[in-house]
Amino acid sequence: MFDGSLYVEKFKIQCKKLCDKEKQMSDTVIVMALLTISGGLQDAYSYFIRGKVFANAQTGNIVFMSEHIFLGQWESFFKYLIPLLAFMAGVFVATKIRSRYQMHNIFHWRQRIVLIEVILLFIVGMLPCTEQINFIANAMTSFACAMQVQSFRKVNGFPYASTMCIGNMRRGISALSVYIETGDDSFLHQTAHYLGLILLFAFGAGLGGGLAHIIGAKMIWISCILLSFTLLLMFVKNEEEELLEEEEEIIREEDALRKREEALELEELQLLEQEEEREREELENKNNNGNK
Repeated sequence: MFDGSLYVEKFKIQCKKLCDKEKQMSDTVIVMALLTISGGLQDAYSYFIRGKVFANAQTGNIVFMSEHIFLGQWESFFKYLIPLLAFMAGVFVATKIRSRYQMHNIFHWRQRIVLIEVILLFIVGMLPCTEQINFIANAMTSFACAMQVQSFRKVNGFPYASTMCIGNMRRGISALSVYIETGDDSFLHQTAHYLGLILLFAFGAGLGGGLAHIIGAKMIWISCILLSFTLLLMFVKNEEEELLEEEEEIIREEDALRKREEALELEELQLLEQEEEREREELENKNNNGNK
């Protein structure tokens, strides 16, 4: 028995897949660009305005912290330890927010992260630039950066970091090496993708460094503006995690369709067997009547 509705539903599912891919290609790239520029600007802000401490590059903080340990300069040691601990706390909190709010449909968990980041950085911009207050400002900035890097880790299916360059550089050069060896253009596309990320980060850092001595502490509000645009985009359009959840729903729908098809096939087999059984019974009845 032919059921045309199944094939219509399959066609709708395939169309939905294509539409979701198109949304993912456009929306996530815009979000990625804004986040990466903001990440570079945050690092420049904490280094040039808040006492030469890195908000994102915790490896640099560990180097400076270790140096001051061996020199016995304990005040400077805490200057780099506090943002390091704040960064760890930011990763922890972002993970908890995801686990608690991942299934909320109205206000996505990543939107909550960006909103918290905007609030924290806005407060940082209001704090005066003194040695004591810089401890608090750098801790808040590192906390916000950690939440961002933990929450936004893929764009167009590629892993990336919006607040640092070393991982993007490693992946880009690795893809370039594979392209030279295989000639596969997809790897050249990946190389360009990661090179673009590094340039966006450099643009944000350069912008932050150039404006640091002009605007001062309130320069971080530029990052707030970029993140606010990101938040608005995530409200207007679907964001990557939502698309992944939709794809999971599509897979479940396809699985349900497949099971319906299998049930229909089984039903058809049962009908055929019943028909064959009736034919055998009719044939046996005819033979019995003929013998009589």
